[in-house]
Amino acid sequence: MENLMAIAEKLAELRKSKKVLEETLKEINREISQVESDLVSKMIEEEMSSFTRGNKQFVLQSKTYVSAKSGMMPVICTWMKENGLKDMVKETIHPQTLQAWVKEKLEEESLPEELKQLLNIYEKNVVAIRKK
Repeated sequence: MENLMAIAEKLAELRKSKKVLEETLKEINREISQVESDLVSKMIEEEMSSFTRGNKQFVLQSKTYVSAKSGMMPVICTWMKENGLKDMVKETIHPQTLQAWVKEKLEEESLPEELKQLLNIYEKNVVAIRKK
């Protein structure tokens, strides 16, 4: 019985530690977001597309993020099937596949309006960090 209690106590401790770490991670992610936003603003202000510091290269990039509006995935899947894109559609469209296709269409300026209305599309400037 004592072994059972020790295992139960260990589980409780681990879950408590996990919760603390998750909260810490949330805070770090908020801080990363704020610092990245500050760096993006500064790079735009300084008209810098990239710079190197130490062994890291910081590159200003624009990324396109796409997701279906709430409840619109079935409509999007139907539209894709009806417009010759049934190979992309399973029961749903993988978010990265949809994102890549929409990004391509946006670059060509040929994303159909009726589909555009079903999607949330926004761009966010981010900084990539690469080893030099």
